[in-house]
Amino acid sequence: MYALLRPLLFALPPETAHAAALGALAIGRPLVRLALPRPPARPRRVLGLEFPNPVGLAAGLDKDGRHLPALAALGFGFVEVGTVTPRPQPGNPPPRLFRLAAHEALINRMGFNNEGAEALARRLERRPFPGILGINVGRNRDTPNEQAAEDCRRCMERLFPFASYLVVNLSSPNSPGLRALQAAESLRRLAGELLDARERLAARHRRRVPLLFKLAPDLEPGEIEAIAAVVSELALEGLVLTNTTVAREGLEDEPLAPGSAGGLSGRPLRARAEAVLRAFRERLGPGPALIGVGGIASGADAAARFAAGADLIQLYTGLVYRGPRLIAECVRAAPPDPRA
Repeated sequence: MYALLRPLLFALPPETAHAAALGALAIGRPLVRLALPRPPARPRRVLGLEFPNPVGLAAGLDKDGRHLPALAALGFGFVEVGTVTPRPQPGNPPPRLFRLAAHEALINRMGFNNEGAEALARRLERRPFPGILGINVGRNRDTPNEQAAEDCRRCMERLFPFASYLVVNLSSPNSPGLRALQAAESLRRLAGELLDARERLAARHRRRVPLLFKLAPDLEPGEIEAIAAVVSELALEGLVLTNTTVAREGLEDEPLAPGSAGGLSGRPLRARAEAVLRAFRERLGPGPALIGVGGIASGADAAARFAAGADLIQLYTGLVYRGPRLIAECVRAAPPDPRA
């Protein structure tokens, strides 16, 4: 089915195709359940949560949580929405999403376009999501880094009742200055404030929601070492590894790539994202949960990411190029739960 649909979608501008695909999925949800092979059972306990399988949807595809039932029908074990900011923002002006079809890649410079935390909360109040839901939060574009914790705390307070887990996005290349928050001292301060906020919210709501941090693939070995030390010192529960890259190696033949602003995802990101995940697992040991994302486009890619130390994986760009059958393929490639 997707093989027939993809040429039609790829004839449209990327952002238009994105909206059209989600709309078609919502309308055709009953057919999706019949047409797609159901992923095999691969339950996994991570972060104190019971995942039906370890393959999830990465943040960015459904920023505002408009299509959760339809996306869950594809067979994902969990879905992550966002990045959500406390105030609505339009993001960067279009065009801001580009296909590099020869490389099965995308460049995006969306810029945290979203309707804001309040709109997402109201939507989840009206239509609670029964599956495992990650909510990815970040600061508004015009918020200085010194006040980033306050922006994230505001999102956490409003969205805490609906989240199975929360992710703080410190790594988008499309929000100016954001990646500076990954520096060890900045991360220590920010994470400390947000962990305190999480404990207050857990006491108020009488439930504990894991708090993770999403990092970039463009970290040097010394930066990984310093961040890993902070993760261990603060006993952080987990990391999402990785976001998109600003590197463009191997894309010299692409007219869109050299000097093109934005984050690169898809096949060219695979090796870099896998190497960063492996480096963090080697330094952190088995304790923190690591969610592997970036360039996963086959069952073999999924198996390699689990072998590198991922507890869970997420898909996005691979889904654009391969279609929904990629989900079951990756679930079949997952090993048994090593923590069982």
